[in-house]
Amino acid sequence: MAKAAKTSVEETPPEEGVRRWGMVIDLDRCTGCQACVVACHAENNVPVVGEEESARGRSMHWIRVERYWEGEYPNVKARFMPLLCQQCTQAPCEPVCPVFATYHTPEGLNAQVYNRCIGVRYCANNCPYKVRTFNWFRPQFPEPLDQQLNPDVTTRSRGIIEKCTFCVQRIRRVELDAGAEGRDVHDGEIQPACAQSCPSSALVFGDLNDPDSRVSQLARSRRAFRLLDFLGTDPAVIYLKGGETNV
Repeated sequence: MAKAAKTSVEETPPEEGVRRWGMVIDLDRCTGCQACVVACHAENNVPVVGEEESARGRSMHWIRVERYWEGEYPNVKARFMPLLCQQCTQAPCEPVCPVFATYHTPEGLNAQVYNRCIGVRYCANNCPYKVRTFNWFRPQFPEPLDQQLNPDVTTRSRGIIEKCTFCVQRIRRVELDAGAEGRDVHDGEIQPACAQSCPSSALVFGDLNDPDSRVSQLARSRRAFRLLDFLGTDPAVIYLKGGETNV
């Protein structure tokens, strides 16, 4: 397990009035139920490739749950780690894209412009977390399955890179509604599909630049660490180590 990291607020001083969307994942709470994976597929129109193609390593998940073992036999425990785009501040995927299909938003998201992507996969090769997916086949949604597609999310064509964006369509919807009502976005008001569906509330989403937000407070826990933090990518996804009860 990686060493505990400094908090995102300490490493990246916040600019006044600028949000930095982030997520804290408590590995002590994750049961490996895969509800987040199913919710992500449904929310973002992610196609299902089937058992045969999955056996060839051609899965299309934007979030996956990795399993690892902790302890020595016979006192071995199964642990689970949801793995999604880490939304890095210093993202290795961004400078290698020849058509600027992936870029950094002012709110800290690694965005992906699907109609600009030409599928060279440089970004996927440069991603140390291997969380970018190449859409290698043309998805089929025959009737009546086409009725369950989310109209807020485009159905991607074959030959491009796809990935998690913290359900940016939900972020934008809440921001627009809050702006129309002349108020700020409330903490916890935005819920990506994975966080909303988690039965154990292992995933918490919010503004890391807000010191009073729940996600920011959890990020300051002594259990907090970032995946492969020695690479200096400064991810916006922070994990809480399992096996410890005190924060």
